[in-house]
Amino acid sequence: MTANERTRTVTWEDPLASLEAAKGLSGLETLRAFLRGELAAPPMAALLGFALADAGNGFAVFEGMPAEYHYNPLGVVHAGFAMTLLDSALGCAVFSTLPAGDGYTTTDTQVRLIRPITKTTGRVRCEARSVHVGRTTGIAEGQVKDEAGKILAIGTSACAIFRATAR
Repeated sequence: MTANERTRTVTWEDPLASLEAAKGLSGLETLRAFLRGELAAPPMAALLGFALADAGNGFAVFEGMPAEYHYNPLGVVHAGFAMTLLDSALGCAVFSTLPAGDGYTTTDTQVRLIRPITKTTGRVRCEARSVHVGRTTGIAEGQVKDEAGKILAIGTSACAIFRATAR
């Protein structure tokens, strides 16, 4: 290992165990179980260093700490970090409105990066709200902000909703 090399070790729990444990819970109940630590966070959260911070009916909040290991070749945090925070919060804002047995998947996300993020930015917070949840589609919008409240990125997402029963 050279003086410039860095090492990072990531550990996580079996994500399928959390999926199994969440059966029978609504989207909001599932998110709150994650918040209480009753369900293990998804491996992606451990890998990128972010976590669910709050959830309610129609909204979700994720927080993360930008780090050197998020950097791209230009010396700033890769856009994928903000985009992943947005995708997570936007999808969970829709998920929080779904009854037990229903699921979703993101169909598209649009992101606008406003300011660069670096390891000196400090903790970032991504807040998202659902703006429409229908029978087959959910739409959410959100923002990534720094601790001073400056907007770093904004985004919208559409989700396909998979209903357990016909409504």
